[in-house]
Amino acid sequence: MTQSLSPADMVWTKGFLDPAHVRQHATTVRDMAPTRAVWRGTETAWTLPRASAELTELPVRWTFDRTVPLSQALREAETDALIVLHRGQVVHEQYLHGYRSHVPHLNASLAKSYIGLLAALLDEQGQLRRDDRASQYIPELAGTGLGSARLQELLHMTTQVSFGGRPYNRILEAHRFWAVVAPGLRPAGYTGAQNILEHLADARATGPFDTEFRYDNANVEVVAEVLRRITGVSTSELLSELVWSRIGAAEDGYYVLDAAGNEMACGGFAATAMDAARLGEILRCGGALGDRQVLPESVVHSITDIPDGPTRRVRLPRDTSGNPPQLSYHDFWWIMNDPHGSYLASGIHGQQLFVSPGRELVAVHYGAQVLSPSVPPTPLVSLYAQIAAALDNDNSAHVLGHNV
Repeated sequence: MTQSLSPADMVWTKGFLDPAHVRQHATTVRDMAPTRAVWRGTETAWTLPRASAELTELPVRWTFDRTVPLSQALREAETDALIVLHRGQVVHEQYLHGYRSHVPHLNASLAKSYIGLLAALLDEQGQLRRDDRASQYIPELAGTGLGSARLQELLHMTTQVSFGGRPYNRILEAHRFWAVVAPGLRPAGYTGAQNILEHLADARATGPFDTEFRYDNANVEVVAEVLRRITGVSTSELLSELVWSRIGAAEDGYYVLDAAGNEMACGGFAATAMDAARLGEILRCGGALGDRQVLPESVVHSITDIPDGPTRRVRLPRDTSGNPPQLSYHDFWWIMNDPHGSYLASGIHGQQLFVSPGRELVAVHYGAQVLSPSVPPTPLVSLYAQIAAALDNDNSAHVLGHNV
């Protein structure tokens, strides 16, 4: 059910309706808040091979039951960047609305999946125990709603908490979270938490855990803090050491920091589209970069290894009785449950990393999409599948119908 907004809530919708505002925020956020680099390491950047594929005028099924050229779909999707890799080759690379290829772009909630990957890597190393409660690592959360959560419940978004006594509203809480992190984005009279850990300590349980899926940034921030306590290093250093310095990235990424100097793990990471594509291609290849295994194959394959529980089938707000849930959720990744083993990292305003091993396809989309009931959601995952079908020359291929 859609919740109506009170006048006091309206300030938190600012920016959702203006693509130019979203785009500026996504590419200049480090001008508004302190940041910390995610070092690319000393290795030479991985130059991905290229192949010629003319996709600009490819007819694609789009919103309002229309068929339009890909170029028009991207304009309507407020696309900043689209990169498509097929069978290990870059077949499409496009930048729009003045976005430049070397500029890190805010990944929004796409970055959640990177925290899930780090957690899985530490699990593989035996440093993380999924049945442990968060308060075992973060004593400051003892007695709070999130402190009692087990790491597995956090990684699957199966907690139920509220903040400040407010009814839970996913969109509004996501926007309010920026006020916790960046003082420059706080409205006049703000009296809330001054940093992320203060915000987490304010959580109160509102229902039993591990019974239903409820998407909440706080779960990611607790996991990220647990990883910092386990390893003794910042999220930026951990992501650099275990992932970013191993994938042949061309540019440093960066994280937005809160007032305490901790990373906004749930959505404050920025990177170039091509570096996200490099990671996607390595994941598609089971963690291998050429003949080198840079990420453990077992960890990569575990992304789609969904345990029994409430996230085996996830109901989204738009799902109805006539449109049953089809997606799954695991370690902050969306699992498509298609015949191709596809999975997705996804963020607000159109940030996506799509990996489809069976299709031999990787796609990265950065955007500045409007969030409004009057604007239909853009079917980006369906778009990737249509591109894959065209590249495969397989007109009978099953087209994915999910849009996250």
